[in-house]
Amino acid sequence: MANIKSQKKRILTNAKRQERNKAVKSELRTRVKSATASIGTDTNEDDVRLAMKRLDKAATKGIIHPNQAARRKSRLMKKINAAKA
Repeated sequence: MANIKSQKKRILTNAKRQERNKAVKSELRTRVKSATASIGTDTNEDDVRLAMKRLDKAATKGIIHPNQAARRKSRLMKKINAAKA
């Protein structure tokens, strides 16, 4: 355990940030899965839009790397376009 006051604060803030990041990453996985699961249905467009939005938001906030967001969006669109063809 840390003895320095500022380090004790950092431990607390890091724990809060870790919880927030975990929740956001979990939501990302859920949104992408729901978007892929709804391929070919009426709700697919909304699911895809929401998944893209969440990926962009996570990249902007620094939760995931921007390149990772771009890669995930690309893979999602590839799956959707392959199913349409």
